[in-house]
Amino acid sequence: MSETKNLLLVVATTEPANQYASYVVAFMAKKLGNVPNVTIFYGPNAVNMTKKGELAKLAITQEIKELIAGQLDGLAPGDLPDNLEQMARFQKDQLGVVIASCGTFNVINGFADTVEDAANVEDFIVPIKLPDVWGAISGADKVLYF
Repeated sequence: MSETKNLLLVVATTEPANQYASYVVAFMAKKLGNVPNVTIFYGPNAVNMTKKGELAKLAITQEIKELIAGQLDGLAPGDLPDNLEQMARFQKDQLGVVIASCGTFNVINGFADTVEDAANVEDFIVPIKLPDVWGAISGADKVLYF
């Protein structure tokens, strides 16, 4: 088993498959890998997914729930949420996954006025400054890109 203590998952695109994959890997890291610190980070090309309501648009259908649950012992399709916003909230609140975005690119993409401005960002996603981005990267044992 891996000795990973700090896992950083960088979401580098708005493609739905990348969104789903990052949350599935975060779940597995916490539940199966017992990784203490898991962070999902929305990078420059994916920060638009952090706007309020965007993750909720990505449904987790019954077929997907059955596909995922069928691969994990002890997980039933009904245990899974109906969309990625609900999944993100569960992972943050119940598993302790940190979800962050690059506040600089929130401003550049026009939905924030300052790096700290979270008015248009989901309340469970923390906009962070560039030094904190570097801290997350340099402190990670493993960095995976989606």
